[in-house]
Amino acid sequence: MSSYLFEPVSNLPRVISEEIGQLHPRWFLAQFLITFLPDYTSTRIRTQILRMAGFKIGRGTTFWGKPYISGGGDLVQRLVIGEDCGINIHCLFDLGTSITLGKGVHLGHAVMLLTTSHEIGPSTQRAGPATTAPISIGDGVWIGSRSLILPGITMGTGAVVASGSVVTKDVAANTLVAGVPAKQVRHLAEENDALGVAP
Repeated sequence: MSSYLFEPVSNLPRVISEEIGQLHPRWFLAQFLITFLPDYTSTRIRTQILRMAGFKIGRGTTFWGKPYISGGGDLVQRLVIGEDCGINIHCLFDLGTSITLGKGVHLGHAVMLLTTSHEIGPSTQRAGPATTAPISIGDGVWIGSRSLILPGITMGTGAVVASGSVVTKDVAANTLVAGVPAKQVRHLAEENDALGVAP
């Protein structure tokens, strides 16, 4: 039979101090304000509130719903989003370390960007020590709904991730990847060629 050790009540002041130390007052206030904005409305107001919290977000970028942001430490320093990006509803930014989005990046519904994982531990606790690795998304990237981007991924300019994909390796510029795990499906034309326009 398993035995469980409980935190002594005498440790409560220390525990409260440690937990409160993880709070981010400006982000807490921003979350509160954003909660009252219905999805698909007030996209620019939502962006302004996130800027007020300290996040670096470029001009023309819109959030179509409340983003889910997690992680410890100084979160606002770990997220940089370029100009003219579109972030759809229910997207998750795990800010164990930095996430950078270039210009013109679009995220579909419920995209998850994870910078934190765990080493494999012993059989008594397989989720071993936490590890982090940054995510970097190049200009013009489109990530389809419910895709999962794992720690340490770099995506080149103009890449596309099909909906429902799990990206476990870097994605080259101007390529379409799909599947679990995501694999390259085809190379994409650049700039005017994508529109069928002669250079």
